[in-house]
Amino acid sequence: MIVALIAACEIGFWVLLAAGLAFRYLLRMPRTGLALLLCEPLLEVVLLVATALDLKNGAEPNWTHGLAALYIGYTVGHGHRTVKWLDGHAAHRFGGAPPPVRPPRYGMARARHEGKVWMGTLVGAAVATALLQLAIWYVDDPSRVTSLESWRYAAWRAAGIHGLVALSYAIWPRKAPAGESGVTPEKEKVHR
Repeated sequence: MIVALIAACEIGFWVLLAAGLAFRYLLRMPRTGLALLLCEPLLEVVLLVATALDLKNGAEPNWTHGLAALYIGYTVGHGHRTVKWLDGHAAHRFGGAPPPVRPPRYGMARARHEGKVWMGTLVGAAVATALLQLAIWYVDDPSRVTSLESWRYAAWRAAGIHGLVALSYAIWPRKAPAGESGVTPEKEKVHR
């Protein structure tokens, strides 16, 4: 049941996002579009409540409960950035806004960008860890929570791997090819 609910929340996320952007830019109803976009966190609340009820009703804590915590953590850590990125592209494509600024491609500017993205992963891991710890306390049976404990390590393993990738951009910054400034054309307009 939890896996199906996670899939439904993921599908719901994209449906609400598409509907929100369509109302904002295609139908020219920005308030309705904003209301739809603001409904997205409700999906995570539904998943959280369903997971807690499943555990309360005596379900054996397993990988599905851990996956639900990681999904909610990922959405908290990266959901806003994803919505903002897609909103910028929709505003450009359908609303007449200027093209969104692209992330830097080279040097320490790229390393800073990757560090900011990694911060979202850290937030996601922290949220998932907190939810998993709450579930462990809620179950209150050390013999039944080993699966939940292993998901905490999975969250921090993923954050660590992502951190190493982000750090590699600072240690070995990519140099702009000859003839390129490394500044995106959108940023060049601002600098002129």
